[in-house]
Amino acid sequence: MSTTKIWLSSPHMGGNELKYVHEAFATNWVAPLGPNVTGFETDLESYLGQNSFVGALSSGTAALHLALILLDVKRDDEVICQSMTFSASANPIVYQGAKPIFIDSESETWNMCPIALEEAIQDRISKGKKPKAIIAVHLYGMPFKVDEIRKIANTYQIPIVEDSAESLGSTYKGQKCGTFGDISILSFNGNKIITTSGGGAIVCKSVEQKNKAVFLSTQARDNAPHYQHSEIGYNYRMSNICAGIGRGQMEILTNHVNLRRDMHDFYVNLFANQDGITVFSEPNTDYYSNHWLSCIVVNPDKANGLTREKLRLQLESENIESRPLWKPMHLQPVFADCPYYGGTVAERLFQNGLCLPSGSNLSDDDRNRIESVIKTAL
Repeated sequence: MSTTKIWLSSPHMGGNELKYVHEAFATNWVAPLGPNVTGFETDLESYLGQNSFVGALSSGTAALHLALILLDVKRDDEVICQSMTFSASANPIVYQGAKPIFIDSESETWNMCPIALEEAIQDRISKGKKPKAIIAVHLYGMPFKVDEIRKIANTYQIPIVEDSAESLGSTYKGQKCGTFGDISILSFNGNKIITTSGGGAIVCKSVEQKNKAVFLSTQARDNAPHYQHSEIGYNYRMSNICAGIGRGQMEILTNHVNLRRDMHDFYVNLFANQDGITVFSEPNTDYYSNHWLSCIVVNPDKANGLTREKLRLQLESENIESRPLWKPMHLQPVFADCPYYGGTVAERLFQNGLCLPSGSNLSDDDRNRIESVIKTAL
């Protein structure tokens, strides 16, 4: 049996990416502007709909940072953030000198718990610090409880930054993720559903807001014949080369989503008769996940003593990558002093959860290897 590396989520090219990259070289558009950047933004706007205005940036983290700036988050402000997420969701809060307030997950979507969210808002207001924004994440492609979170945000008039880094292609009640926030962000990192090698985007509700984000992302250069700056800017714009890759990737986005969902179904079937292992799936038909990563939760008491870590090491011994779920931010040393609201849902998911190989480019041979190792472990 082959022992080549099976990655958790590797880039998957469609073929036309090189066409756009070659065009950029042929026309000497290799700077952080050009036809591919404009075209990629237009492709994303057309895909998302809902009057979306997209600015292509160097990373999803850059998009989150600019979103907080556009929402006027400043030093000593407080920003609520989902605890169970990648650190990039929380780090930009600190870039602004603000303070993260972390919220536990709920067990259905693994995303921000509405009950803990409202508790946190009320408690922070009672302490004289109304939160400036809410960063809600669609974890592993699963939409968060949009209606409940939005209702709370509207009640207390706090804007939502929708972190859709992992959820391009997912929908809630038929509406695409990336369109639910007051400002939303996307990521095109190498392991995402589509990639530009590295990159991201900010999704705004008006062309004026997009133009402001683009202005800040290009060093905030004023309209003058010389270099003049009235505001602090950032080098956050996407290059025309990377945007060319993105244009080719947009052509196969739907296919990638279907292939990722097929991998989820593969695991559902694989564990169908196995006690103690639950595959992370949509709670009902309102939710449609791209299943960017397929994840399981292992209960050792019901799985003959098998633990998440034993399974991970078994896969690793056969050169198959898997990964524990995100370690919650409130458990991270760098955020140890930040307030946290909720129970132990995120903590228990981290202790018992595992991300399994989910790439849209996995072959039948890859699936056979994965199945063989998992069955041996079981």
